[in-house]
Amino acid sequence: MNDPLPSDAGRPRAPRWAIWLPLALFVAFVALVMIGLYRPADRTVTSALVGKPMPAFALPAALPDRPGLASTDIANGRPHLVNIFASWCIPCRVEAPQLGALARAGVPIEGISVRDSTEALQGFLKENGDPFQRVGADDDGQVQLKLGSSGVPETYVIDGKGVIRYQHIGEIRPEHVPMILEKLKEAGR
Repeated sequence: MNDPLPSDAGRPRAPRWAIWLPLALFVAFVALVMIGLYRPADRTVTSALVGKPMPAFALPAALPDRPGLASTDIANGRPHLVNIFASWCIPCRVEAPQLGALARAGVPIEGISVRDSTEALQGFLKENGDPFQRVGADDDGQVQLKLGSSGVPETYVIDGKGVIRYQHIGEIRPEHVPMILEKLKEAGR
């Protein structure tokens, strides 16, 4: 005689809604992704150093014809721009005309050259213009890290007391120049 098939009578049975759970989880996931696409999070990077004094540093000269740069050079009673750049940086070439225009407008601009050689730096400045009063050589990138810089180029507006008032991440484009001038004006008050 054949044994009858085992009965399900002894096993607990899953509730009917459980079969829909994977579909509900998938729909919730898709909804979250769609919300993220239509209302992306604010990706603005703000420096923790804005409103604080420049970190102390003293960099040797990157060029033979001018002095290096120290944090004490910047706290001289008037606002400055400090630009972190490199000859190998393509966006640095893009912002060079704007830095030149700012320098011609009387803005003191100090440079921090990151991981560069004197020869490459001289070639870069000859080709793209030289707006810098001083250029310090940050050969190991330590000053860049102290400033919280994530890359090149980055530009800082420093007030006359040596306090960081604004950090501009990325190249300065023509449309940014009026805003940079306004930040410098505010830093001079």
